[in-house]
Amino acid sequence: MLIQLGIRDLAVVETLDLEFGNGLTVLTGETGAGKSILMTALGLALGGRADSGFIRPGATRSEINLVFDLSDSSAAKSWLEENEYAEGGDCVIRRILTQDGRSRAFINGRPATIQAMQELGSFLVEIHGQHAHVHLLKSAEQRRIVDEAAGNQELLAEAESLCRRWHSLNKELARRAAAAKDQAAREEMLRFQWHEMDQYEITELDYAAIVEEHTLQANIGEILETVCVQLERLYENEHHSVNANLGQAVNALTDLCELAPEFAESVALLKEAQVGIREAASDLRHRSGSLEVDPQRLEWLEQRLADFHHLARKYRIRPEELPAYRERLKEELQRFAQTTEASDSLACELKQISAHYRRVAERLTECRKTAGTVLQNRISSLIRELGISQGQMFVEVISSEQREPTPQGEDQVGFFFSANPGLPPRPLAKVASGGELSRIGLAIQVAVTDSKQVSTLIFDEVDTGIGGGIAEIVGQKLRFLGEQQSQVFCVTHLAQVAVQGHQHLLVEKSTRPGGSAHTLVRSLNGADRIAEVARMIGGLHVTPQTIAHAEEMLNLRAPVAK
Repeated sequence: MLIQLGIRDLAVVETLDLEFGNGLTVLTGETGAGKSILMTALGLALGGRADSGFIRPGATRSEINLVFDLSDSSAAKSWLEENEYAEGGDCVIRRILTQDGRSRAFINGRPATIQAMQELGSFLVEIHGQHAHVHLLKSAEQRRIVDEAAGNQELLAEAESLCRRWHSLNKELARRAAAAKDQAAREEMLRFQWHEMDQYEITELDYAAIVEEHTLQANIGEILETVCVQLERLYENEHHSVNANLGQAVNALTDLCELAPEFAESVALLKEAQVGIREAASDLRHRSGSLEVDPQRLEWLEQRLADFHHLARKYRIRPEELPAYRERLKEELQRFAQTTEASDSLACELKQISAHYRRVAERLTECRKTAGTVLQNRISSLIRELGISQGQMFVEVISSEQREPTPQGEDQVGFFFSANPGLPPRPLAKVASGGELSRIGLAIQVAVTDSKQVSTLIFDEVDTGIGGGIAEIVGQKLRFLGEQQSQVFCVTHLAQVAVQGHQHLLVEKSTRPGGSAHTLVRSLNGADRIAEVARMIGGLHVTPQTIAHAEEMLNLRAPVAK
């Protein structure tokens, strides 16, 4: 709950420091005194839109400080811990507005984003402005109230998570379906190329080896002719071959060595050369002997080369790259197959998510119908206490399977009202007056007290349009709500409501010399409080009887619940 509020240079407030306790706190004062300053300050501190127009004239900046006791707010504690803002037992929130239109926000001394302030604020404070009953007419607000009463937070979180996943999967599958049209055409082309290369047995052939063999086969005649001539020159011509000439040289030099032994080394070298010539001749005979012209083999080789060059021109690559290209075809086809499998998997997951979502939506429907029945009975009882003696509230939950999941489930929730017996219930917007809506709104707040997640409620003149005995009952209900909820603030013009407060704050505006106006807030007790209640009753003319009436009202107010 809110235990401290500090304001510096905000609108007509120069300096304001307030401390608050449990129960109902009422704020009263003349029209225009600035009673709604609490609403403005809290709204800004908890992530409201900043505007330099909020800064008090003559000041350079505005500052708002809030201190919350979190002993009764487990949700806020959890949020602070999850977002690494936790610091001890209390929570300190600070917002600074500057003249350039910028602002800075802090949670427990650490800089925070506006979104973070808004998220945290949703666990701390619930504000009902002067036109809160207008929101009550909206189906979304009526559904929210029923969900709050039913305690559907976890189911709604699950539904929202499933809804996000469903839309994500559906979007991805739609993207894949659009891409599949182009993919199908490309996959067909790749499969054709794959089978075409299979027909030509590309993967089983070595292009470089075929080129080498073809070169050999195409030139065997020339090769054999050359080998034959060179064998004749090297060895086989008995009188004029290289071998014969070497033999003659060896014989002549051997005889010379007897006369000049220093030529022996030269003779040895010539003999070695003679041996090399013989071995080379033998190798040439052996290799040429294994060569023969094979016209069929040559024709096969030429056809294979033609196939390679045909496919290479067709696919615009070099012939030697064809095997690697076929491997790339294989890999891409495998990716297509994996993509298809992935799409099938996503479609299966989408089906499972849809089924899971339907189950959650059905549970939401059941919870809403059960809570709606209890809620309509509670509200009906309360609005009768608030002066609508024959009033009856009906909560209708209609379930219809949607084409696509929504975060809120599949229900349309409606509040219907009948002011008199025998009249069929109709939507609130068509049958309830402004005063009735204010009372119905208060009845709803009291009815859902047990299920509220926040401990601080703020009502800004929600008692507009009522008076007399009904106003007294409204005050009693607000007091009860404060005792049950921990803390309630109410800005009011009604004395019947003001006397029910556990704490009474008076908002006053004064003008300083020079014409500058500023607002002060002070806590009232004893004679000061009696005087303020008397002013609210009598207006400009406060008589001793009015003061006596005010004192009597304060003495007769509802006792504080123990």
